[in-house]
Amino acid sequence: MSGMFSGCISLTNIDLSNCNTNKVTNMEWMFDYCFSLKNIDLSNFNTNNVTNMERMFCRCRSLTNIDLSNFNTNNVTNMGTMFGGCSSLTNIDLSNFNTNNVISMRGMFSDCSSLTNIDLSNFNTNNVLIWELCLEDVFL
Repeated sequence: MSGMFSGCISLTNIDLSNCNTNKVTNMEWMFDYCFSLKNIDLSNFNTNNVTNMERMFCRCRSLTNIDLSNFNTNNVTNMGTMFGGCSSLTNIDLSNFNTNNVISMRGMFSDCSSLTNIDLSNFNTNNVLIWELCLEDVFL
């Protein structure tokens, strides 16, 4: 699913409720450059086998909230720039994210200047090798 919707700059809503993602391992750049995307329902996504979520929502400038409570991130190693450039994103709950195997969080929340509520209470960064700029512009 790498780059599947990347560059869909006019896409505002997408229904992926019937999408079978059971065997997917790569979701990098999936919604990158979806500037107008406002609503996305990923509640049925099975992310058990995903290892790469780099730039998954990068530059989704119109996205204000996103529910990833069902995401299983046990096997993910790359979350670099996952939400980078989501300048309208105000709320995100990542309390269920398992980051034990994540090596890169580079720029994960860079340019998320509207982010006011973020739950990282369960983030384990012990194995992260690349994390610079992870929270740049979030708390500045």
